[in-house]
Amino acid sequence: MTTTTEDATVTVLYCRDPLNERRVDAHFAAEARQLRAAGGRVLLVDHDALLAGDAERALARVPDGPGVVWYRGWMVPADRYGVLDAALRRRGGRLAVGAQEYRRAHELPGWYETFAGLTPASAWLPADTGRTPDPLRLTALAAGLPPGAAVVKDYVKSRKHEWDEACYVPDLGDAAALHRVVGRFVELQEEFLAGGVVLRAFEDFVAPLTREGTEAAAEVRVWWRDASPRLVTAHPDSPVAEVVTPDLAPVREAVEALGCPFVTTDLALRADGVWRVVEVGDGQVSDLRHGADLDAFVRILAAGQAPLRTPSASGTTPL
Repeated sequence: MTTTTEDATVTVLYCRDPLNERRVDAHFAAEARQLRAAGGRVLLVDHDALLAGDAERALARVPDGPGVVWYRGWMVPADRYGVLDAALRRRGGRLAVGAQEYRRAHELPGWYETFAGLTPASAWLPADTGRTPDPLRLTALAAGLPPGAAVVKDYVKSRKHEWDEACYVPDLGDAAALHRVVGRFVELQEEFLAGGVVLRAFEDFVAPLTREGTEAAAEVRVWWRDASPRLVTAHPDSPVAEVVTPDLAPVREAVEALGCPFVTTDLALRADGVWRVVEVGDGQVSDLRHGADLDAFVRILAAGQAPLRTPSASGTTPL
């Protein structure tokens, strides 16, 4: 594995198996094995303890002086991520992605203005867990968007699998329907509601076609390290592995402006042939599609260079 001098030994803090404190969570186990095989160091964090606010217990298996550490695991609320970074600093380490950088990439209000010309029009307001904003506030929020349909999400995630019930609003002008969908979304998110409620103007997306004329993945995930695109994969939810790589030049400019070291951008092809950024995320908590090139992914963390290759059978393209 090619590395820079600074990253000669990359250290990654993985979520541990909830049932075995000595093992990596099964979801990330293959990735951790690849990292070890490439000479990296694996440390373990208790994700449940971290969410509960007990960072010291979460880091019980981390030795003092761990140095610069990447986190790689399940999503962490931005405030808890900051607590994790502070706890690591007390042990003589720090997270490779700072707390402010993490929040900026992880939450829509942090990245939206930077990507505004590339992503659906959006508006948001803070909301507490279990409390739906009143209809007047939602109507005022919707007034700032183009008329028509919209999707509902929080600062981090939607509930697209409950599309009609808790995600899609056919007409923002229908105040009753808007309040109903937002209310159901807040109800289903329960304590996992992140930040508040976001309304995103609905755009019609289509699956791109490969050179052979077959449908490729409808949504692609681009992995960026230091504003350089390193890997393109199908979205983890895509039933199709093969990807068509869009022109990334305008997205690169936005990623550079965002100024975060490890970012993912999810792109989809609008019906008029324009690629759009539908989501931005911190790469540490972005899911990697099953079957993706783990060697290429480990190179991202270790800042290694990978040559441009045609998509593999897994449908991933190292860049």
